[in-house]
Amino acid sequence: MRFHFAILPLALAACVDEPIDGRTAYLENCASCHGADAKGDGPLARDLTTTPPDLTTIAARNGGVFPTDQVMSTIDGLDRGAHFSTAMPEFGAGDMGATVIIEEDGLGTPVPMQLLMLTEYLESIQE
Repeated sequence: MRFHFAILPLALAACVDEPIDGRTAYLENCASCHGADAKGDGPLARDLTTTPPDLTTIAARNGGVFPTDQVMSTIDGLDRGAHFSTAMPEFGAGDMGATVIIEEDGLGTPVPMQLLMLTEYLESIQE
């Protein structure tokens, strides 16, 4: 699924840094547990009680469809089931950059730019 987004007013854009790309965000925030290849074998994975999942098979585990909203909610920390490891930080509690508006079916939803870019990167590495 490809989103259409527009950056919020210029006043907001003037006070934020250039967003990092999704791959860089992944390597900086996720690779230590999920691995540089996103297969769940990062250097910290062996120290966790719950093995990090293979992030390249998210779509395959979801009937071939990448669940964009669910992935964003999981990264953000908004929607996590009881089976979820508490080792994963709630990234939404930190600064994920300037907000963009994702438009779908005529409705706009504000989403942090880094969250959107990270989600799009994860979608791009699906096997």
